[in-house]
Amino acid sequence: MLPKDANMLLSMINMKLRDRYGSLDELCEDLDESKAEISEVLENAGYRYDEATNQFKGK
Repeated sequence: MLPKDANMLLSMINMKLRDRYGSLDELCEDLDESKAEISEVLENAGYRYDEATNQFKGK
């Protein structure tokens, strides 16, 4: 289960993307999580997924 707090979620997702997963799609599939829900929470906190760097960054 992923954290509900956007800052904790950002840290956890970016760490997993850096250390284990080649893409957000791969992470979501492996963890059985919704890409749309993760993206929405982080976009509402001011972050957008950057495919080129495989991480969420500030807008």
